[in-house]
Amino acid sequence: MRTLLIAALVLANLVSALLIVRDRHEHRQAFIALTRLEKARDDLNIEFGRLQLEQATWAESNRVDQVARTQLGMVFPRTEDVVVLQR
Repeated sequence: MRTLLIAALVLANLVSALLIVRDRHEHRQAFIALTRLEKARDDLNIEFGRLQLEQATWAESNRVDQVARTQLGMVFPRTEDVVVLQR
């Protein structure tokens, strides 16, 4: 009877040790995935900041005016070409 109890305790100890090893491995894998995702998030935030700066540069009124004049041949209307409609 005593041998059976010792064998059961040794088996329980072995099983719990194996479960601890499995859980630590899963924790490490999850931490690695988390680190990878945080780096991807940080990279995306940096790229988003760059894109916002680029958008602000392209949308600047002087830039729009320059493109309208040079590439599209647009000019401001003369005073006599402006028509004001009133209700």
